[in-house]
Amino acid sequence: MKYIRWFLLALLGVMLGYFHAVAQDTKLIYRINIKENIGSNTWVYLQNGLHKALAENADCVILHINTYGGGVKEADSMRTAILNSPIPVYAFVDNNAASAGALISIACDSIYMRRSATIGAATVVTADGAAAPDKYQSYMRGMIRATAESHGKDTIIHDGDTLYVWKRDPKVAEAMVDERVVIPGLVDSTQVLTLTADQAVELGYCAGIAENIDEIVTRYLGFDHYTIKTYNPTAFDRIRGFLMNAFVQAILIMLIIGGIYFELNSPGVGVPGAVAITAAILYFTPLYLTGYAQNWEILIFVFGLILIVFELFVIPGFGIAGISGIILMVLGLFFAMIENIHFDFEDVPLRHFYKALITAFAGIGVGVVVIIYLSGRIGKRGILKNVALHADEEGYLSVSSEPASLVGKTGVAASVLRPSGRVEVDGEYYDAVSVNGFIEKGESVFVHKYENAQLYVSKNR
Repeated sequence: MKYIRWFLLALLGVMLGYFHAVAQDTKLIYRINIKENIGSNTWVYLQNGLHKALAENADCVILHINTYGGGVKEADSMRTAILNSPIPVYAFVDNNAASAGALISIACDSIYMRRSATIGAATVVTADGAAAPDKYQSYMRGMIRATAESHGKDTIIHDGDTLYVWKRDPKVAEAMVDERVVIPGLVDSTQVLTLTADQAVELGYCAGIAENIDEIVTRYLGFDHYTIKTYNPTAFDRIRGFLMNAFVQAILIMLIIGGIYFELNSPGVGVPGAVAITAAILYFTPLYLTGYAQNWEILIFVFGLILIVFELFVIPGFGIAGISGIILMVLGLFFAMIENIHFDFEDVPLRHFYKALITAFAGIGVGVVVIIYLSGRIGKRGILKNVALHADEEGYLSVSSEPASLVGKTGVAASVLRPSGRVEVDGEYYDAVSVNGFIEKGESVFVHKYENAQLYVSKNR
């Protein structure tokens, strides 16, 4: 019995040692799905997935790609994140890696494709599907070439000669963008290049053909014991990606500008102010959490708003403070869309500036148009007719006409007018606006006119 007990203990020790060794040798693979159009959503998914993989000490990341393309800006950000990742990133092309999807795949350390998959057709197109002007094609061609070149060259010894051969031929990458680049035997000068899985293997772009991720892991990566974790985007990730869409950002900027304008032209804090505040929070929060917006960018926006309020309510007229406030607000909105640290834009591509500039001024421009339109429509027709009170409807007066009889009279400032405030005339209190500088409480005032339910007064000299 004693020998049996020792035998069982020894067997148990061996088994525990084996399972411990297996656990130590188990590889962690992080999968990130890229199965929709490339845009702000996919950029958020990739960024968060890479952060989680790094935090959990994953051995590698596999991008499960099936996309027809999308935004060049987001694709550029994604390929940069892949190239800079300290963890190996592999692409599994499950059917399609077109356009921006091809750029992202070429950035990965290795590409694996399903036998029925294709990769290529990376020409930049406009919103209607037509090819974009050549300057855009030129930039995309240079970017995809640089991505292919980033993987370096192989050193080959042939007949005593040392040859350096690109691991991924940059000319093949260029042919995916520009139909003028000819790849003999594959594509002529009339069409852009799209590779099948077999062609991609032949040209060195695909490291192997596999029907699923498990096959990639066991057959090509050589992992016997592994765990696959999939990054699942949260509802917050989807909302953040939606809010970082350029069109949505332009709409938010429009709401910020319009809300501030209408709020400053009405007393108290009402619906326009609430809309502006909400839009500003929705605009800056996802940019801040993603690392684009810095503290100083949000601060200059807030400081610009303070200057505008100060100009309107403290300083008569509209001068340096107001203009400076507008400039600071625009700069805050603009710079928040550009990824930088401490005002360092050295590594920011020039087209990111252009996109941020277009988005910011598109929102501001539409906001100005909306302000002009609504200013002329409120209270007059359509659904905006009931927004304002009317004095011309039969049987009703929205505002008493009594204050009009006060024109030409004198009174006393019941509060400080900077320039708005309250005055007392004939023992009654009225809202008033100073037409010429500040008026201190207790000073005598002269009533010039009555408009918009307010008296317009000046110091009585």
